[in-house]
Amino acid sequence: MPGWKLVVDYASYVAVRLAVCVMQAVSPAACQAASRQLAWLMWHVLRLRRAVIEENLAIAFPEAAADRHAEIALGMWRHLLLMVSEIAHAPRKLHRTNWRDYSQIPELEIVSRRLLDRRPLVILSGHLGNFEMGGYLLGLHGFPSHSVARRLDNPFLDRWINSFRGATGQYMLDKAGSGQAIGELLSAGGTLALLGDQYAGDGACWTNFFGKPAATHKAVGLFTLGGEAPTAVCACIRLETPLHFELKLGSLVDPLASDCPVSTIPEVIAWYARELERLIRRAPEQYWWVHRRWKGTP
Repeated sequence: MPGWKLVVDYASYVAVRLAVCVMQAVSPAACQAASRQLAWLMWHVLRLRRAVIEENLAIAFPEAAADRHAEIALGMWRHLLLMVSEIAHAPRKLHRTNWRDYSQIPELEIVSRRLLDRRPLVILSGHLGNFEMGGYLLGLHGFPSHSVARRLDNPFLDRWINSFRGATGQYMLDKAGSGQAIGELLSAGGTLALLGDQYAGDGACWTNFFGKPAATHKAVGLFTLGGEAPTAVCACIRLETPLHFELKLGSLVDPLASDCPVSTIPEVIAWYARELERLIRRAPEQYWWVHRRWKGTP
């Protein structure tokens, strides 16, 4: 069985690399046009994850009409397809000499000051915008970071994807057993970037997200308070043109500040959920409504 799995994994890897080659052979504008057609196919014909998407949108935007929900869902599929093409094009298009042509950071002074500080920094994001490009662009700006992710079951794809992530200085920590490494990173004043909107399962901290309780990992608050780390809620939002992004700072708290609004793990998680929700409302088509954010009950 392991031998057959290796063959299947490698065949899958080759198929993905061939698809990436096709995307790299055409322009980002052509990829954008293709994403519109494929998104229509996925939503109207294949109806992929349609029940989950409709349920999530009904929770998040109960006041919106069905047509608006369909508009957001169609935009989400376009966004997901564009994400893949942008990741394929990024190593060839975006470099340390031209990142200004592709990214905007309205709060550059605030963000840079924190990144240059000797204290640690926790960056909380979510499945909003092109979060893979967020870490990539942060590295292009000269700020290395560490992220936590589960290893992919396919070792070939795992190595390839992590080579993209690490190309500009985004280092990956295996989700399994990463606690000590994260502690050492924060003690050394490093930058930790996390996707905080993943289902946490047993032992989660529940907080309202779009008005309904959602399970969140307690680590989201633990790293902030335990590491005494300033924490920012951010998102890498795509602009009208593919491969052009705005790095948005939603909010920032410092647990050592006298006026810090959060002092417990539930308060940190509730603050994160509110700020992420606020960012999502600015670009709802760029959120992953395909995953079950409200799975389970408190």
